[in-house]
Amino acid sequence: MGANMARRLREQGFTIAAVYDVHHEAAKTLAQELGSQAVTELKEVAKLSDVIITVVTDDKAMKSIYVGGLLQRSRGKLFINCATVSPALHVWVEQKAQKTGAQALEACMASSITQAREGTLYLMCGGSEAAFQRAKPILEKLSSSMRYIGPAGTAAQVKALVNMVMNINTAGLAEGLGLGAALGLDLGLLREVFSQTGANSRVLQTDGEDMQNREHSCFFSAAHAAKDSGIALRLAKQQGLNLPLAAATKQQFDKMVTEGLGELDKSGLAELTFKGRHLPK
Repeated sequence: MGANMARRLREQGFTIAAVYDVHHEAAKTLAQELGSQAVTELKEVAKLSDVIITVVTDDKAMKSIYVGGLLQRSRGKLFINCATVSPALHVWVEQKAQKTGAQALEACMASSITQAREGTLYLMCGGSEAAFQRAKPILEKLSSSMRYIGPAGTAAQVKALVNMVMNINTAGLAEGLGLGAALGLDLGLLREVFSQTGANSRVLQTDGEDMQNREHSCFFSAAHAAKDSGIALRLAKQQGLNLPLAAATKQQFDKMVTEGLGELDKSGLAELTFKGRHLPK
């Protein structure tokens, strides 16, 4: 995601001053493509850049970059954080950034790799309105639509709910198609009927055919689905809510991770529901 966002911004006339990745060779290759500098220390990112966009995997990774040097030399800088992490962590980042004289904005992404490359992401933004207005000219080049949600943490709450519902829909679709296959139904016909009835969903459009054909090239991994469902469930627990569907869905994605299927696309959940499947084709 980060690499394709950088490519998009470079094409739109922005200078990509620095690229950092824990896998330095990946950063080096991308930097050569973009005509930028691959740095090996996080403090160099803020030194060379006015705006720093972060795309990391989880809470642990997010916290590590901010305690690992990213906030050095950050006065006057703007941090735009695009990962799906806990809302509380976005609040923590904003507080840390403000103490150094910097700004932080969460720009949670609903879309995938292709949309990042094309600049058609849907973005949910949280933080101060001043940070949002400063980031807007950049985010407009990355998105086809964006929404300012509110203070730090609120966009991450919305994103957690988006992914929770999406994951539940994915699990339901996998079970519906799995049962249809077991009954000997024509799955192409079944998907067409789903699309014209209350069984329709965005997930049906993106994942239905892939589930049928066992095509699980990764656009949003099962491991990330498990992580994001966990974020939503922790929010529910804080509110004293019981969400049995979200909990059951997380168990399914956790099982994929346990069985070594976590790096498959979320459509790979069908490998657990179709008769005779359990391993990637």
